[in-house]
Amino acid sequence: MIVTLVGTFLTALVMAREWERGTLEAIFVSPVHPLEIILGKIIPYFCIGFLGLLICMSAGKLLFEVPLHGSLLLLYAFSMVYLIITLAIGLLVSSITRNQFIASQISVLLSFLPCLMFSDFIFDLRNGPDFVYYVGHLLPSTYYLAAIKTIYLAGDYYPLLMKNGLILLGYMFVLIGITVRNTKKTLD
Repeated sequence: MIVTLVGTFLTALVMAREWERGTLEAIFVSPVHPLEIILGKIIPYFCIGFLGLLICMSAGKLLFEVPLHGSLLLLYAFSMVYLIITLAIGLLVSSITRNQFIASQISVLLSFLPCLMFSDFIFDLRNGPDFVYYVGHLLPSTYYLAAIKTIYLAGDYYPLLMKNGLILLGYMFVLIGITVRNTKKTLD
């Protein structure tokens, strides 16, 4: 949940705040490519989100003695990919709305609430209606949580991890592509 909140909510406010303040105009007159703008916005929040993940994992291990049966490197790899997905969603929202309040509301509605309700985090998707099951499998958080549960509880079960990893990589490339395409160097 922390990775989702940091990734989507905070980055949704980044470009929206710069649109409101007018500081993106200075970036647009420079010879910077939209991909470089996106990377400049993603890298600091990636570090913050990954630090939050490390703190949560350390607290789980030290305070609650949660065992990790799988590879720590796989856990980090899945977490990095999912963090990039949430960052791309946040930047996409902020590039569309250009308003901090609307960006924060949309980011919560697009990421946090669906992740909480439809991703197998609280409720088992197999026990609900078919509609909820299919909506849940449209979300990247469902595949991330399945991979994390597998790594923590069962270990490195590669067939399931490969399936979830490929789906998450697909989400990552599609969302970054849409975000770069949507970030135009125009003031409209």
